[in-house]
Amino acid sequence: MNGTPRILNRILIGILGAKLLAIGILLIVLATVPAAGIWWKTWAGGVWSLWQDLFERTRFPGRPESWLWIVVVLLLLLVVGAMVAWVAQQGKGRTSLLVSEEDPGDVPGNVRIGSGVAEQAIRAALADRPDLAGTTVATYEFRGEPALKIRIQPRQGVAPHRLAEEVSLLVEALDVALGKRTPVLIHIASGARSRFGRVERVR
Repeated sequence: MNGTPRILNRILIGILGAKLLAIGILLIVLATVPAAGIWWKTWAGGVWSLWQDLFERTRFPGRPESWLWIVVVLLLLLVVGAMVAWVAQQGKGRTSLLVSEEDPGDVPGNVRIGSGVAEQAIRAALADRPDLAGTTVATYEFRGEPALKIRIQPRQGVAPHRLAEEVSLLVEALDVALGKRTPVLIHIASGARSRFGRVERVR
């Protein structure tokens, strides 16, 4: 529901994982195969000589520094900028308003209800339930309007369909109180708290 680029994140994590796996395999091979160690020393020495020669040939006139260092710094700045932009994309879509409408009554005005009202009301209604291991409520902008995402972690032995029905009744009561129907996503998840927490069976 939020603006997190999940596909891009998975691609980047896959590339990073493949690189780390390749580095790990290479280190194991270098540590266990003597011939691979000899090859690595020869190859690395040749690459280091090429880089040294390249920096020698790209020096500023009359100075010992190479202008390639400027290129390296610019590339690092681009990488840092790309990382900052990537981090800024995570979790986007949150909104602080649940209702924002014009009231053309006797005293015209703008009616605004913060998202915290609905979030706190639903969390409070589900807080003391022994059949839940955890509850998270957040408000996101979905297709131009605010929507609620309710994530609940039932304990073992709890029927998910009954839990979804009960949460739906809470949401309908909230709609009646607010006077506006709000799109809602109910996410029933399992996790470590559900599996290893104290089990309370619902009968």
